[in-house]
Amino acid sequence: MQVNSYLKLSAAVAVATIVLKTGAWWLTSSVGLLSDAMESVVNLAGAMFALWMVTVAARPADDDHHFGHHKAEYFSSGFEGMLIFVAALAIIWAAVDRLFHPQPLERLSLGLLLSVVSSAMNGVLAWAMLKKAHEHRSMALEADARHLFTDVWTSAGVVVGLLAVVATGWLWLDPVIAIAVAGNVAREGFSLVHRSADGLMDRAVDSQTQHQIDEVLAGFVHPNTLRFDHINTRRAGQRLFVDLHMHMPSNWSLQRAAALRTSVEQALMAAVPGLRATIQLLPMDVEAHFDDKAETIY
Repeated sequence: MQVNSYLKLSAAVAVATIVLKTGAWWLTSSVGLLSDAMESVVNLAGAMFALWMVTVAARPADDDHHFGHHKAEYFSSGFEGMLIFVAALAIIWAAVDRLFHPQPLERLSLGLLLSVVSSAMNGVLAWAMLKKAHEHRSMALEADARHLFTDVWTSAGVVVGLLAVVATGWLWLDPVIAIAVAGNVAREGFSLVHRSADGLMDRAVDSQTQHQIDEVLAGFVHPNTLRFDHINTRRAGQRLFVDLHMHMPSNWSLQRAAALRTSVEQALMAAVPGLRATIQLLPMDVEAHFDDKAETIY
């Protein structure tokens, strides 16, 4: 199943959970369950926007975007994070009102059952989506999966809290639970916005990918014949980039140097799927100096 298919499934599950959780709130009049239902609305909006951004990110390079549209996925993460903030504020608003105007809870058994069923659906889907996100390095899919996991934990907290209300008879616990849910939701929203901004600022590849790149380059290094330096990496959505300098003897022919560069590029791309390598050829006795520090020297 492709990334788009998972996001479509996420939207469909979000609709189902909205129906179930809204039904749970309607049956019980619990503001905690209302907050849970509101977060599912955010899930739906986030999944739809993520699907749009993944579609944009898959577009090929054009005259205005020579490096493609891969960073579009980061907008999805940021948008979902902002939606989560809005949901958190709405939850707090409803909870504060209920705190000052408590109401008895009704038909909790059926309401809690609906909440548990919807949470189980979200949990199974989130696990599958997160696995697929790591496989395809999809920020949009990962953001949606992590939000679903937050929804699962939120629902679990609401269920435990409502059981405590039943056990103690303390009606004020219901809005307090809702406020706690809002705080957890806001924390996840901040995390998504931060990750989105971080990605838009050309963050380096992860340590495992960097290690794979280093291993490939180390296999080509030969004393006094070939070395690499100024190795810089960045990530743009599912696409990875590496720029580096390859130094070789000045008496080599251009054809020989170009052939070796091709071999290095092919080895890098074979080791790291989705990687695009840019290699500048330089003689052994020539150094290129930049304001930024050289990442690695072999």
